[in-house]
Amino acid sequence: MFLYIRMIITMVVSLYTSRVVLNTLGIEDYGIYIIIGGVVTLFSFFNSAMSSATQRFLAFDIGTNDEVKLKQTFNATLNIHIGIAILVLILAETIGLWFVNYKLNVPIEKMNAINWVYQFSIFALLVGVVQVPYNALIIARERMNIYAIFSIVEVSLKLFILYLLIVSPFDKLKTYAVLMFFVTILIAIFYTYYCKRNFTESIYKFFYEKQLYKILISYSGWNIFGNIAAVARGQGINILLNLFFGTVLNAAFGITLQVQGAVQVFVANFQMAVNPQIIKNYANGNTKQSLNLIFQSAKFSYFLLFLIVCPILFSIDFILKIWLINPPKYTAIFVTLALINLLIDSVSGPLMTGIQATGKIKWYQIVIGSFIFLNLPIAYVLLKIYNKPELVFFSSIIISCISFLFRLYYVRNSLKLSVIDFFKQVVSKIFVVSFIVLVMILFFNRIDVSLSEFQIVMIRSFYIIIITIIAISLFGISKNERLFIKQFIFNKISK
Repeated sequence: MFLYIRMIITMVVSLYTSRVVLNTLGIEDYGIYIIIGGVVTLFSFFNSAMSSATQRFLAFDIGTNDEVKLKQTFNATLNIHIGIAILVLILAETIGLWFVNYKLNVPIEKMNAINWVYQFSIFALLVGVVQVPYNALIIARERMNIYAIFSIVEVSLKLFILYLLIVSPFDKLKTYAVLMFFVTILIAIFYTYYCKRNFTESIYKFFYEKQLYKILISYSGWNIFGNIAAVARGQGINILLNLFFGTVLNAAFGITLQVQGAVQVFVANFQMAVNPQIIKNYANGNTKQSLNLIFQSAKFSYFLLFLIVCPILFSIDFILKIWLINPPKYTAIFVTLALINLLIDSVSGPLMTGIQATGKIKWYQIVIGSFIFLNLPIAYVLLKIYNKPELVFFSSIIISCISFLFRLYYVRNSLKLSVIDFFKQVVSKIFVVSFIVLVMILFFNRIDVSLSEFQIVMIRSFYIIIITIIAISLFGISKNERLFIKQFIFNKISK
């Protein structure tokens, strides 16, 4: 229940803070903050790769009830993350610093503030890198209520710094970067303190066993390949938009990321609760249950996201106007295409967890990573030829579809998943529900009524939610799944 409360609070606060920050900084400075954050994020691929490895191995050790191995794994991952932080610092203060000062398309008169933002963004990233094992341990231990509470504290702190940002007499861009860094520090302290008080394995004691380090680094090494590709798709595109169009398009991209993140949190919370179970069942040799969880998680993730995304897509211009008053150019089309891409990726999430559970990720990361990395060169070519920024999202959607098919192929080989069953039980039902809902929405839009725009949006949104729930209930899930959902909701409410 805590995760769902967190979900609502996080979404509302993040959307509100985006509006206030955009209006306080202005479109240009907001775009600068987004592009500098994008450059710093480029160096996070080491951390992202090791993060998934950390969560996988901690959950695996918990699943096998090996407390000694769990303590060794935690200490080893913490040491590795400290090493990653040092490496990131070196790269960011050399290559990254040069790129920011000499290559980005930013106003020259803002360079002093830009370097402030860059340095404090690096500091925040370093804290986040070292913090990963503690966050991963809480998730692996399935303490979702604690994770939710700390997340609510984090968004509350971000809400508080908005006031400080507004009243600050200093440069707004510098002030915002410094305040965000201090929020990161405080949250890291909270997570670390909780883990040390509640999990004995998190008490640091230097441990070195060559074979364990080799396994962890080897596993994450292949993840690095995939994470470089993921960073290229996200922040690589952000940088290309800056080089071709300047900071205004970065502002639109930043707003898109905010909307995407706010919506994605619904599915992320659901998958966060299911993923450790997929890994633990595999660790215990219960492959059949892992597959059942993958099937259900893929389908429910899409339906949950579809229920939220549909009302947004069909009222995006009105929503952006009410939310931001004066949204940056291209924001509407960016958000629309990003949410469609998110729907596709939501089905892929459980498949990725299944592959991670097996540990057989070498060729998976090479093949999938190569496809995802194609986003960057294809985007560059499209921008060079057509000079239309929205095309980078169209290419990303196509590549996401191809990547999904390859993920399905790898899960079939590693977990003996039946592709035919997956299409029957998941893909076909997703397609049927989506088709029915879209047809009903198009029918609604043809009705001519004399109402205000606000009234039309409210009625249409309510209509979309109702017909989506009906379509999912009748065509998307089985009788047993309906009973499971009813029981799940009842249990959450009763708690």
